[in-house]
Amino acid sequence: MDKLSPSMFIGVSGNDIISFGSGQPDLPPPKEVFSCLPKYHDFKYGPIAGSSKLRQALADQNRGFTKDNFVITNGASEALDLVLRAIGKPGDRVLLHTPYYYSYRSLVEINHMEPVFVRTEQGKIDMADFEEKVHGVRAVLINSPSNPTGRIQDIGSLKIIEKTTNDLDITLISDEVYKDMIYERENYMLSGSHVVTLNSFSKTFAMCGFRVGYLFSNDRSIVDMAIAIKTHSSMNTNILGQEMAYHATQVPREFIESQVKIWKERRDIIYKRMHGLGLDVWKPEGAFYILPKISNPQKFVWEMFRQHKVITYPGDWFGADGRVRFSYALDTEKIEQGLERVENYLAKG
Repeated sequence: MDKLSPSMFIGVSGNDIISFGSGQPDLPPPKEVFSCLPKYHDFKYGPIAGSSKLRQALADQNRGFTKDNFVITNGASEALDLVLRAIGKPGDRVLLHTPYYYSYRSLVEINHMEPVFVRTEQGKIDMADFEEKVHGVRAVLINSPSNPTGRIQDIGSLKIIEKTTNDLDITLISDEVYKDMIYERENYMLSGSHVVTLNSFSKTFAMCGFRVGYLFSNDRSIVDMAIAIKTHSSMNTNILGQEMAYHATQVPREFIESQVKIWKERRDIIYKRMHGLGLDVWKPEGAFYILPKISNPQKFVWEMFRQHKVITYPGDWFGADGRVRFSYALDTEKIEQGLERVENYLAKG
């Protein structure tokens, strides 16, 4: 068996392959994002911070901020990288809650910082462990709803995290890329003078390949440093993508609500089916991921791919040994077909 890596599966399709792998919505972007085509003709360099009208549109949606609090980035991944580079120095520690999105650890380590891991119980942060480990860290990174668990953090816990990081003068990084995909309650946005929020057009508006994300904060020192770094690393984010993202900000809320209804229906199907298979699994409360416990995950992922043409991701990529991540960002027929293949594999095991 080859050593498994995300590059083996990202973008792989066809030949009867069913992919529960990459977290890429199969639903189409709203039609409004294409309204600027084909008449758009501005192909010169753009402002490093991003399109003025896009930043203003985002400020209008986030009370208490101006367009100067925003930086438009190449997806949320660049946003996180810029923030870590802006605030950190070699040896600084960054607190992550497990399981975590697989790029978090790599980005922390690439920036010569040290990840510190907080335990969770069924995807919920162990607050006693958090209180013990938060002291002395440079930043705390929260992802709710979570990739890979689909779990949301309790509002009471988020408020404690807000207060603790503020009292200790710790930067609180909030990855909100799934904030519009919550099934159980309204999203609770972390806020405060020490908070940096990351977001993207990839998930809510199914615009993954456009690579348009953003960061914003009331801490202008972080915003200004991110712009300074971006000037020499990637310059402006794709300006056509930004124009299309601007049109996404004008989409009625009903579009998002209709998408969430579809995600919730798919969640119910995959959770019920996995529960029926006797798998130990936590019920997702948002996003479009589920993380069942599977015996020998590496073997399962490899053999499901090679023998059954089903793509899944091993949990150890996410700090979740003994589990496998499934993305249910695919239509219900494919979900059912894929789970039939999983059931057949498990029956033979």
